[in-house]
Amino acid sequence: MEKFTNLKAIVAPMDRPNVDTDAIIPKQFLKSIKRSGFGPNLFDEWRYLDQGEPGMDNSGRPLNEEFVLNQSRYQGAKILIARENFGCGSSREHAPWALLDYGFQVIIAPSFADIFFSNSFKNGILLIKLDANIIDELFNDVAVNEGYELNVDLEKQTITKADGTTISFEIDEFRKHRLLNGLDDIGLTMQHVDDIKTYEQRRSAEAPWLFK
Repeated sequence: MEKFTNLKAIVAPMDRPNVDTDAIIPKQFLKSIKRSGFGPNLFDEWRYLDQGEPGMDNSGRPLNEEFVLNQSRYQGAKILIARENFGCGSSREHAPWALLDYGFQVIIAPSFADIFFSNSFKNGILLIKLDANIIDELFNDVAVNEGYELNVDLEKQTITKADGTTISFEIDEFRKHRLLNGLDDIGLTMQHVDDIKTYEQRRSAEAPWLFK
């Protein structure tokens, strides 16, 4: 996965609590395990006025003009602010795949569902937990300032607002290390490739029948 160090980007607001993974990417799109191509169907039932199905040409589908991601002021947003318990529901890894494929690299909320939280970090999305009062302030800032941007610095663990105000956030050191170095589970394993080869050579000598 790509390294994450610093991001300055437009912010989109998702002003709903308990957004579940079926809303993020509906169940009919779970047939594919390619990890890409899910962006056009992110929040499919909220973005469109018709029923979405895998393989559909989304360019001609009727849009729900009231849905936040269909509004011109939020086009190109890479930071999403949300309410509590974002990512609840089933444990589908397709949810972070869809968010990342759409373009979101940072999600800021008071709380996240545990499995979604873990899956997002493993796929390169930075999830930041902030106090609900701070989240309220961010929603207000976004509402009154079109094209509102935040600057997220992972190394310093800070969020800088448009007026220069800085907000600090906490993150597990191991997850921070993985994001800064672009290490998914495979990447972590490949750091030990020499040890793996040494083990396989030793085992093949000890038990050659296992390697036939």
